[in-house]
Amino acid sequence: MYEADSVVHEGIGLSSGYKLLEAYDELILNMYKAWQYHFEFLNLCYLAYLTFFDFCKKAFPDIGDQTIARLVAGAEVIMFRPEEEIGKLARLAVDLGLAPLFKSDLSPEQIMAKLQETNPGKDWLDAFDKAKDPWFYLSTGTGFYHTHVSWIDDLRIPFEHLRTYIDKVEKGESLARPLSRIHAERERMVQEYRELLATEEDKKTFDQLYTTVRRTYPYAENHLFYVEHWHHTVFWNRMRELGRLLVEHKFLEEPDDIFYFHRFDIPAMLYDLVTAWAVGPGIPAAGPTKWPKEVRWRKEVFKKFREWSPPPALGPTPEVITEPFTIMLWGITDDSVKAWLAPKPAAGEVKELKGFPASPGVVEGVARVIKSVEALKELETGEILVCPITTPSWAPVFTKIKAAVTDIGGMTSHAAIVSREYGLPAIVGTGFGTQYIKTGQRIRVDGNTGMVQILE
Repeated sequence: MYEADSVVHEGIGLSSGYKLLEAYDELILNMYKAWQYHFEFLNLCYLAYLTFFDFCKKAFPDIGDQTIARLVAGAEVIMFRPEEEIGKLARLAVDLGLAPLFKSDLSPEQIMAKLQETNPGKDWLDAFDKAKDPWFYLSTGTGFYHTHVSWIDDLRIPFEHLRTYIDKVEKGESLARPLSRIHAERERMVQEYRELLATEEDKKTFDQLYTTVRRTYPYAENHLFYVEHWHHTVFWNRMRELGRLLVEHKFLEEPDDIFYFHRFDIPAMLYDLVTAWAVGPGIPAAGPTKWPKEVRWRKEVFKKFREWSPPPALGPTPEVITEPFTIMLWGITDDSVKAWLAPKPAAGEVKELKGFPASPGVVEGVARVIKSVEALKELETGEILVCPITTPSWAPVFTKIKAAVTDIGGMTSHAAIVSREYGLPAIVGTGFGTQYIKTGQRIRVDGNTGMVQILE
């Protein structure tokens, strides 16, 4: 393999090997930069919310955490935009007479090939192309892991949501969040609490804090799309490109094998590749004999990890948990840690679970335990979603369910925020909901108290 003629003719003076090393360093630095923005957004939002929260707790001693959260509900956040785009595409499919095609057993690729054959189909594809970038750069998980495939890379997921929304459109059901009702309830509550304040100075402080939190609150969800979803999707795919290069030179057997290495391991691989290429075939690279063997060993280690069921908490626990992010985002409190570490009863003996009352309301219904995005297609309309945690790509399922119960999360977790936006009862941070609740059981969710009852 030779350098491109441009290296000599354009007087660049830099080899492709140098550019490879430079590109990898830039890629890692770019991830660091994205997370600088992540915390800039997140900390600003949480600081405003916690300041408002602290004022309300002192001014209204009996106010509940959930009530304070409802005072800032009804946020216009871009994390709902992918779901809204799915809704638009569903309505367009119905209007163009394409609904039967989307309800067929064909794969997304087969459906799009069929759409190319008709003018209405081409019109839908034009709308699809406009919607998918950037709104389909939505991870099926938190976006933290390369295994969390995004919509743009696996169209089966958004097409499953499309089928759900097409059914709703055909039934005449609304796809919109009940924002007008949420806004009206929020403004009523804000005014009533404001009137309880005794002095004009307190009212002025309340107004300032409320205005600030309303302005910054959307950042809690907006930054997720820009960083964990859009940016991470591009980042993981760039790493896969590097993986394919290493496969080409027999340093790896599969592109995704690159994810078995720490970011500080990879420069050693690249330097080996670059220097071996530079000195020529007389001195072969060590990579083909070293790294595939290392990957096979690490895969065995990960297999052992997956076979292990870790305890809920490792190491000594703090006497008192006061860090606000830990409490409000993850639902980790003194009480929850004590519950996790307590002896566990047998599954059949558990009739009640306690969590955070994240969104008000009381409903009874059939539980559907979902532990992976692949299982979302099993969710039936009117069921109660029980899962470890929700992510933004799950937003369309909130139009199907009656309530949500999660193992993990606090008052500002994704499930809590989205449930309040849809007016659905929700309990988060139960710890063991997916262990003790079984699909098909009838349960009662009290979003006012945080109690889940297993009725049968």
